[in-house]
Amino acid sequence: MSSKGKNIEICTYYLCPQKEKSSSKMKTNKNLIATLALTVMSFVSIHGQGIRGIVVDRVSKEPLVGAIVQIDGTGMATVTDVEGKFYIAELKQGKYALTVKYMSYKSQNIDGIQVGLSKDVMLNIAMEVDEQELNEVMVTAMERKDTEVAMIQATKQSSVVVSNISSQEIKRSQDTNAGEVIRRVPGVSLIDEKFVMVRGLSQRYNNVWINGGAVPSSEADSRAFSFDIIPSSQLDNLMIVKVPTAEYPADYTGGFILVNTREIPSTNQLNIAVGGVWNSSSTFRNSLFSQSSSTDFLGFDGGLRSLEGGMNSRLNTIGRQGIDLLNNGLDNDWKVTDHKPIGDLKLSADWNHYWTFKSYKLGMIAAVNYSNEHRTYIGMQNNLYGAYDIANDRSNYLRHSVDNQYNHNVRLGAMYNLTLLSKDGNHKYQLKNIFNQIGNNRYTSRNGISAQANMERSAEYYYRSRTAYSSQLAGKHILREFGIRLPCK
Repeated sequence: MSSKGKNIEICTYYLCPQKEKSSSKMKTNKNLIATLALTVMSFVSIHGQGIRGIVVDRVSKEPLVGAIVQIDGTGMATVTDVEGKFYIAELKQGKYALTVKYMSYKSQNIDGIQVGLSKDVMLNIAMEVDEQELNEVMVTAMERKDTEVAMIQATKQSSVVVSNISSQEIKRSQDTNAGEVIRRVPGVSLIDEKFVMVRGLSQRYNNVWINGGAVPSSEADSRAFSFDIIPSSQLDNLMIVKVPTAEYPADYTGGFILVNTREIPSTNQLNIAVGGVWNSSSTFRNSLFSQSSSTDFLGFDGGLRSLEGGMNSRLNTIGRQGIDLLNNGLDNDWKVTDHKPIGDLKLSADWNHYWTFKSYKLGMIAAVNYSNEHRTYIGMQNNLYGAYDIANDRSNYLRHSVDNQYNHNVRLGAMYNLTLLSKDGNHKYQLKNIFNQIGNNRYTSRNGISAQANMERSAEYYYRSRTAYSSQLAGKHILREFGIRLPCK
């Protein structure tokens, strides 16, 4: 069977009746064949062909990739391929109107496209450039500085020698504070696990800024900043400038260290992490410590070790012969307790959230971290040598002793930052708060020979508590230039 638009062949061999079937069965098969043929003819008469074409630039004749071709009044649409071609198939027979759109070109409407049954309609569409002047387009986004790519780009663009560490790199390490992070930088050494030496120069020759502001010295008798008071989870990035430059103060010769904490978040999320550390030297081993207060686990003393009135109080005297410390509130319990640590504990939680209201975006970053760790050092040699004994070819000990040291370190840190950003990104207001509490409890026992050649057995009770709090209120504004137009003469 054939129609006007298509050649259709209907095979009916599987419907042919067998000789042993009755005449009624043969009539039924003939009716089924007739019904199938009418259905096919009806389908062919309704559905026609499609519309093919190519979209090019009117002047250069270059194909336009991604132009939108839509049939008016229907939901049928397509886009041009890399050669500027398009195809809309399975259209009913009739007339159609086409609309072609492409960015920076004038839209083009084509009416009266007749779709038949014999073949596809072919169109060549030439688009004309829209030469109208476009309005200003402004794209607003937050620049991320916590990724490796951002830090590499900052290093490339810098006119001086700098070293950078991003928050993305810090997360992949096991570093718990800024001191452990910064020692990974080439040319930087760490003294006492907290003070930074840059290019061989001690901490007094370095300068430290946090969030664009100078920080005071963390030590009472020297110019030094203790980097172990800043948890690594609070860092956004860290930059070390190793040569003098005009944009920074001139009071450093070693390095200028810029510490930036996290700002406005890009997503809303809550993260909680719990970790444990076990080592063979302290875990489940006997550790000796002096008596502790009820708040030592938070990093500060609960009053057990304090004098009444502090160091400025007046001490009671016994006549004119000495000072009575026993009646001045000083704890006189020198007993040593023995316990077995079960391991180190590390907890951290951070909550990132942002809100959008009117034309402003408000972001909040809150973080809390806590660590409780034990460190034990057994059999440390603590010797003082005199002139070498050349006659007997041996060392001459002035003091020869062995130390056993037990450390309990607690760190509690918190950060709360708020950032308010305008819709166009030209105005930013920031409130940044950092709080850190560190407590170090240490007991050292010494056995050996003193410098006076006497048998020595002594002990050291050491406790230090440090509190650091930093708060900043800052703003950054980008103002457009205002030109003054003078009248022409």
